[in-house]
Amino acid sequence: IFLFLRNKTKPSDHQSIMKNFNANQAAFRRFQWSGGKEEGLNGVSEPARRLTSTSGRILNPKLVIKVDIAHDPKGESVIDREVPKKAHLQKVFPELQLSGQRHDTKQMSSFLASVRNGTCQPTNHVVFLKTHKTASSTILNILYRYGDTHNLTFALPVNMHSQLYYPNFFMSHFVEGMKSHRVTKFHIICNHMRFRGPEVRKVMPLDTFYFSILRNPVSMMESLFTYYKSIPAFRNFKTLQDFLLDNGHSYNITAPSNHYARNILTFDFGFNNSAPQSEEELDKRAVALISALEREFHLILISEYFDESMVLLRHALCWTLEDVMSFRLNSRSDKSRKSLSAEMIEQVKKWSSLDWRLYQHFNTSFWRRIDTSLGRAKLQEEVKLLRARRAVLEQTCLLGGKAVDPVQVRDLSLKPFQYGQAVIQGYNLRPGLDNNTHQLCQRLITPELQYTMALYKKQFPDLAAKITAKIAINAAKKNMHHKARKADVPQLAKDNRDVKGKANLAKEKQKKI
Repeated sequence: IFLFLRNKTKPSDHQSIMKNFNANQAAFRRFQWSGGKEEGLNGVSEPARRLTSTSGRILNPKLVIKVDIAHDPKGESVIDREVPKKAHLQKVFPELQLSGQRHDTKQMSSFLASVRNGTCQPTNHVVFLKTHKTASSTILNILYRYGDTHNLTFALPVNMHSQLYYPNFFMSHFVEGMKSHRVTKFHIICNHMRFRGPEVRKVMPLDTFYFSILRNPVSMMESLFTYYKSIPAFRNFKTLQDFLLDNGHSYNITAPSNHYARNILTFDFGFNNSAPQSEEELDKRAVALISALEREFHLILISEYFDESMVLLRHALCWTLEDVMSFRLNSRSDKSRKSLSAEMIEQVKKWSSLDWRLYQHFNTSFWRRIDTSLGRAKLQEEVKLLRARRAVLEQTCLLGGKAVDPVQVRDLSLKPFQYGQAVIQGYNLRPGLDNNTHQLCQRLITPELQYTMALYKKQFPDLAAKITAKIAINAAKKNMHHKARKADVPQLAKDNRDVKGKANLAKEKQKKI
């Protein structure tokens, strides 16, 4: 872009052009893949030339920076973009920490050149913000397998934890090897965290690709209620409908884990998930939130179009279809799924209004990006290939060719973690596989917790050995204590009988008196 503009302008203007370019990275990213007004499969259309609120209101001109870029990746149009100013974003969301510029212009220019020329190099520096109940565990497995097979280094949680101290805001020292400087370079970070950009950038290189995934808040809410039934917000309600009809009267946002119950996506991205007090405030916060995400993330995927998302992701990362192949992980059995009435669907949209605005916007931009980068025909062609390959792998790898309920999982080391009222399914490997096929298939079905532990042991064998030994010692102590308590049961029972007997004798004497 800069080279193009330099050829069209006077040398004296080069510095100002570059300054403008650097200061408006978010607009650059949005411009990069959008062009005009596009319509997605859901029939929702959105102007690509202007950032509007989801109610249709236009941002206050005083709160935006106008960006003029004379050329798009295909050379087809001039884009006029308006984005909220950084100062305004931080006023709406005080917890927000934005840097002036995350990626250097050389990287972005070379990326555009690769798009034009049809050439690219695989991206090995990746940040995936793992959101809750969005098929993110399946994406985690994809990233784990890619990094594992290419011997990349993961930014894993310290002390063999599975999460980066979620729900606390992410800090760089949550990553094993950062504080001790045992690791000098990380390639991928993808475990659950509450996003904080400046801290993530302390860990990851400048040329890192940032992406995440969203899910329709309606179906997500049903999943959250089932999975996190024990949290204070949900525990006293028999059904999700009962919870929604309560209309938040008994909801306490400060209670532990109650962030799962409202605007969880907004929370995961690092923002205040409390309910806006008015439509005007909702509009203001939604626009600021969307703009902040577009500033921080290169790509937002959509869970309902998972295969389409994987095709788009593999093009963005310059990976192969085989690299984004997957089986569904951490997925519930149909038995534990409940449907919602039309009235309750609308209630969820109001209850998690910020998440709903996020989903509406990025669902539209997702399809616009496909249309301007791949095209529907190319997309469907690759989706068909992806599904065909998955079908072959299911028959090759899986006993019975499909997922099974946890009680049917034969290998306990491959049994998925069960939580709440959800029935999380797993897989059984087909016997008699050759070594290479067995390794591929086992990686495809390894649950999140087990794979995280395996990677930790691979990267930090000495630390893993110490932690494992400590866990074993604590477990042994606990077991010994349990056995001692168990051995005392007969004596405790006898003592209880003696006490009760003496109490009864005392009562009898009292009656006689």
